[in-house]
Amino acid sequence: MDTAFDGAGLVGYRYRVDDYYEVGREKVREYARAVQDFHPAHWSEAAARELGYAGLIAPTTFASIVAMRANRVLLESVMTGYDMFVHTDQVFEMHKPVMAGDRLTSDVELSAVRRVAGKDLLTITNTFSDQAGEIVHVMHTTVVGITGDDVGADIGDAVDGVVMSGLDGSSPASSVPHTLIDEPVQATARHSQESRTRLPRTAIRFEDIAVGDELPARTVKLTRGDLVNYAGVAGDVNPIHWHEDVAALAGLPDVIAHGMLTMGLGAGFITDWLGDPGAIIRYGARLSNYTVIEAASAGDVEFSGRIKSVDPETRTATVVLIAKSAGRKIFGLATTDVRLG
Repeated sequence: MDTAFDGAGLVGYRYRVDDYYEVGREKVREYARAVQDFHPAHWSEAAARELGYAGLIAPTTFASIVAMRANRVLLESVMTGYDMFVHTDQVFEMHKPVMAGDRLTSDVELSAVRRVAGKDLLTITNTFSDQAGEIVHVMHTTVVGITGDDVGADIGDAVDGVVMSGLDGSSPASSVPHTLIDEPVQATARHSQESRTRLPRTAIRFEDIAVGDELPARTVKLTRGDLVNYAGVAGDVNPIHWHEDVAALAGLPDVIAHGMLTMGLGAGFITDWLGDPGAIIRYGARLSNYTVIEAASAGDVEFSGRIKSVDPETRTATVVLIAKSAGRKIFGLATTDVRLG
């Protein structure tokens, strides 16, 4: 990293992507398949209508694919003092379910930088507004800025040799038209209240749960093919998720699953239990370990959960989510706040 580079000095840098992202019906299905979420409301309009939705509802972590393109300006042409980034923490705040047909406007802000153990932890906040101008979804993504001293010296050349052709990494600012803004959209726009006022149609009633209750466990299998599919659907081109040599240069034991893929799997685990994908109002996790996916065999991710707390006034509960792979916890503290019918 350039010793003159001041990551903390960029806190508050914010911009708005000039064009909206239109949520496509088939893209919702593609993403649901990529995170192995087969809740009918992601696939069938009739099933979605039974839950009170006008069309297909997107999976909980769908907005991450909108953020992937929006954040390129910040990651590739503003925070230029780092050679790569490693995902460490993720929080989703849902104010209104994202649905097929929505037109999402993306605001991006570098909202915090912390120095921990000699490395910069950078938090990027994405705020998504719909065609009515209401804030529907807010994402907070924390990454560690990695320099050339921390990874193999040849990693840049290795990535250039395998990354998808047609990506002009040298000019991301021109490929993602954007406008700098003076203040965050959250200071001026109204947050939708739908997720906190709509009566959820959950399979589980609030009266039927108690602190300490455990959710039925679920095991998900992941192959290299699943990782390649997710990379294409989500737009995450980092080759550590599918190329062994690049993973080794990054200091990894083998190809690893995307952190956002494992979070998507976890969200599906929760909504399968809930019965209503729109009943999640917050989902956050620390990505403390990785899921190694070998070439010759599938990897397993085991999900479990328990009720940590309940609030009778709002009919909400906080669920602690546990995810393990090869005996290792891949999430640190992971919690989901849900509303129950």
